[in-house]
Amino acid sequence: MEFGICFKGFVEPERAKALVRQAENAGFDYCWFYDSHILWRESFVAMAMCMEHTTRMRFGPLVTNPNSREWSVAASLFGSLAKQSGGRFDIGLGRGDSAVRVMGKKPSTLKRLEEFTHVVKALIRGEEVQYGECPEPVKFPWADGYELPVWIGAYGPKALASAGRVGDGVVLQIAEPKIVKWLADQAKTAGTEAGLDMSNYKVMAAAPAHTGPIDEAIEKVKWFPAMVGNHVADIVEKYGSDSDQVPSSLTSYIENRKGYDYSKHGQSDNPYLDFITEDIIKSFCVLGTPEEHITKIRELEEAGTTQFNIYLDSGDEEKIIADYGDTVIPAFREKADNVTKLKAVS
Repeated sequence: MEFGICFKGFVEPERAKALVRQAENAGFDYCWFYDSHILWRESFVAMAMCMEHTTRMRFGPLVTNPNSREWSVAASLFGSLAKQSGGRFDIGLGRGDSAVRVMGKKPSTLKRLEEFTHVVKALIRGEEVQYGECPEPVKFPWADGYELPVWIGAYGPKALASAGRVGDGVVLQIAEPKIVKWLADQAKTAGTEAGLDMSNYKVMAAAPAHTGPIDEAIEKVKWFPAMVGNHVADIVEKYGSDSDQVPSSLTSYIENRKGYDYSKHGQSDNPYLDFITEDIIKSFCVLGTPEEHITKIRELEEAGTTQFNIYLDSGDEEKIIADYGDTVIPAFREKADNVTKLKAVS
């Protein structure tokens, strides 16, 4: 199991540097950043800064999209950060949510998302590419063959199929093991049907985690199911609430949802949180003592999760990192070490 943290762009620079150093020392493998340039500061600037204060952690946007930047600009940015960090750069990719909707624009189509994936990967490798938005072929003379890992954010059947066909992994914004397994299996099936080897396919469960008292934690993370609900509402609009293509456990909780305020995206003062119940919060997030976190993350691992990524923006960030470094991460590292030893003996 890999572990990640994810920041919004409002963390002050000195604190961000301290947090990534603490997280790397605690055993975290990834540091992700929201990519929503209007709601928060430009994330790639912060990533470049944090890379200089770490040696092992990988970085990337969670998620970027095909519409915010011209594609050669995006590819040059990604490739430059990969080179600058010594190959410690991935991207999470989606159709575009808060980054474009806050401007009144529509998300990308899945066809465009898939094309974007192929184009930026090829450019970063150093290949010459001609694509729809550019009449002349493009080639980076400085590219050195880096293979960019791309994680696709998805919920609906068609997006999950795209994630399986063109992604190296899938991003699932939820920590409910049964739902994670159901969604991840859809992506893997699509990849297998496309003739791909899915044995090393990665599955990320991304959600808030809090190791403080449950009552306090529920209040601090209640924004998350509302954010998930905004994506699920798009799926219900497209497929209907009684579709067998999406599990009812994912769609039923938004029945009383009234809307979503993108200016309060990912915040507990969003005015549209009344439909969220405590049971949903506990199901979608990872709460309780460090030992309870271990139990739930093991359930996620059994459901196929390869990385648990904490949305680290609900308060008590230093304590959460410390608890994971002291108790949670070692439990999984010890398990991995034991498996390795058993394989060596056999």
